[in-house]
Amino acid sequence: MIKRYRSWDRGEPQVEWRALTLLAEYAPGLAASPLRFAADSGSPMVVMSRLNGVPLRGGVVDSLKVVEVARAVHELHTAVPEHVLNSLPPSSWNPAVAVSKARRWRAEEVGSDDRWGRTVARAFGVGTGWVEEHRLDAVVEADVEPVFGMADGNLANYLWDGSRVRLVDFEDSGRSDRCFEIAELVEHPSVWVDSRTDVPALLACMRLSHAEEKRFLVLRRVLAFLWLIMMLPGREGHRRNPPGALESQARHVLSLA
Repeated sequence: MIKRYRSWDRGEPQVEWRALTLLAEYAPGLAASPLRFAADSGSPMVVMSRLNGVPLRGGVVDSLKVVEVARAVHELHTAVPEHVLNSLPPSSWNPAVAVSKARRWRAEEVGSDDRWGRTVARAFGVGTGWVEEHRLDAVVEADVEPVFGMADGNLANYLWDGSRVRLVDFEDSGRSDRCFEIAELVEHPSVWVDSRTDVPALLACMRLSHAEEKRFLVLRRVLAFLWLIMMLPGREGHRRNPPGALESQARHVLSLA
């Protein structure tokens, strides 16, 4: 299988190659095997083995699949040895970046709530309170045990082969934060927009500690608010998601309050 990239600018080809190489050594079978890293006519590409399976996105993620998703995530998070993990750069999508983006996007939308409807406006207000909370920065900057993460919760990246889940798409991967990675997974719209996923069962399988549950909730709220903003009229997510998705996301944000 050949994966081509538009450019070298964000370092995505190198990041993906590094991830596949690490996982081939420390978690063989979880992801594709790296075969060749090359530039074809100036365009970067990664050649890798083909994985069997179908994406979980677009279907029902039943109890068996939930367990296997959790198993795959745990294997990913714990496979890379600590001394190797500590030598890696942080993933490009991380709590600090998410909070910064949420605050910037919130500021861009101030004064637009009169055209959203009551539920969406209420959810925007709740999310604003979350990201403007001064204690949020302390949560983001807290020293937590690192994991190796994908930094992408899209269920399309989780392949089901009938017995286990394998993972694809590591172009944003790196040293990450377990709570953020799990929040990124359960808050991605692919979990509910065109799929049916038992999120409480998935979270139960993750077995978060009491301290992790607190951090997870804070980060989950930030990501839920980001998706709300992304689905507002004029934003990319508004066009990409089905009618009613914005209102559904607003109700979800309010449910996390």
